[in-house]
Amino acid sequence: MIVAKFSDLFTPLCERLGCRFPILQAGMGGVARAELAAAVSQAGAFGCLGMVRESPEKIRQQVHQVRSLTDQPFAVNLIPAATQSELFDAELDECIRLQVPNLVFFWDVVPGAVRRAKDAGCCVIHQVGSVEQAVLAEASGADVIVAQGVEAGGHVHGVVSSLVLVPEIVDAVSVPVVGSGGFASGRSLVAALALGAQGIHCGTAFLATVESFAHDIHKRRVLDANAGDTIHTDAFTINWPPHSPVRVLKSEATQGIESEPFGHGERIEPREQIAEEEGRPVYFRSTDSPLKSMTGELHKLAMYAGQVTGQVKDVATASDVVDRIVSEAVATIHQLSECK
Repeated sequence: MIVAKFSDLFTPLCERLGCRFPILQAGMGGVARAELAAAVSQAGAFGCLGMVRESPEKIRQQVHQVRSLTDQPFAVNLIPAATQSELFDAELDECIRLQVPNLVFFWDVVPGAVRRAKDAGCCVIHQVGSVEQAVLAEASGADVIVAQGVEAGGHVHGVVSSLVLVPEIVDAVSVPVVGSGGFASGRSLVAALALGAQGIHCGTAFLATVESFAHDIHKRRVLDANAGDTIHTDAFTINWPPHSPVRVLKSEATQGIESEPFGHGERIEPREQIAEEEGRPVYFRSTDSPLKSMTGELHKLAMYAGQVTGQVKDVATASDVVDRIVSEAVATIHQLSECK
């Protein structure tokens, strides 16, 4: 009888990133701060700080905090397309100064940014939503490609499911590929490996954890929702380029657009302030999601969640989420081996 082991999940990606398990935590802006990233990495997976449009000082503080909590590898997520060029340059400079070993980029591939990171000795992970962007990312120097299907929560750059996209990208590039969108369980990890990926990239599964910086109202909404309770729309546009689709939970903010989810991506004027974060105004239909540091009408903000939201049943620790995925994956491999 073949007995499945944790080591069966150790892929070349794990060796490349220095983690025990091929589970990458998404660098969710605002939500993925030091406590979450460190907890994920400490559990044997791969944590990531979501530092989109954050100041160099904030990045420095968060990186130092992660390093005080764990000695395991982690990454920092930056998004050139959603960040003013001067700020992005300052963010990248600070990451390089801090000798952050791994950087995650998303949205449009900016070859110059990839080259700067690579020249500084960073491992570059690039999240994409199409085969064309995957090929460009690899040509620009990316070491790992995250293939994001349309099922994913948050900003979604592609239009096809991960079931279709992952094997297409695996066949198109020579670097390791990670499946994103629809992955929150051990069974889905095994499925991703069967599709040719070397790991999975999870956002929603880690959003509703104890260590997540998401506000409790957001975590509760994720727990209460099912797969059919999300909407793919471009209505949340403030802070990002127009026509940048997201997947969010249906809410008061999506009423009136659910039957026609696209075509709302123009700039919203005048802006309606509905919340604030330590003195910073937060506007209706901005890309801000509810965070612990915010006050106001938080139920009107973007409640990011992927279609796997129905699989998230409780607010667990990040370690428990990793353990659950790993244990279920090992059990699934064992069951499949018994079918031979």
